Amino acid sequence: MLIENSQDILNVSKTIAVLVLSALSGVLLYYLAMTIRQFFLTIKEVRDRIKAIDEVVTKFKEKIEHSASYLFLISKGVEKIIEIANKQKNSK
Repeated sequence: MLIENSQDILNVSKTIAVLVLSALSGVLLYYLAMTIRQFFLTIKEVRDRIKAIDEVVTKFKEKIEHSASYLFLISKGVEKIIEIANKQKNSK
């Protein structure tokens, strides 16, 4: 390659500029893709944690609801026991 005039220098400098710009664009796209990937992984992790919290809250709610129904039955049983004890006390 022989540089004979200023046009050849201009063409060489354009070629170098395009190569450098292409390399920088490639690096920029790589980092952009990795950033977006990390963002989606973070979103997935947050969704998984929210799902786990939702499951815990649902199970806790179910246990409370079942406990509340048992408390009603226990209170009715205690009322009957008190009623029977009062009848026996009054009959003596």
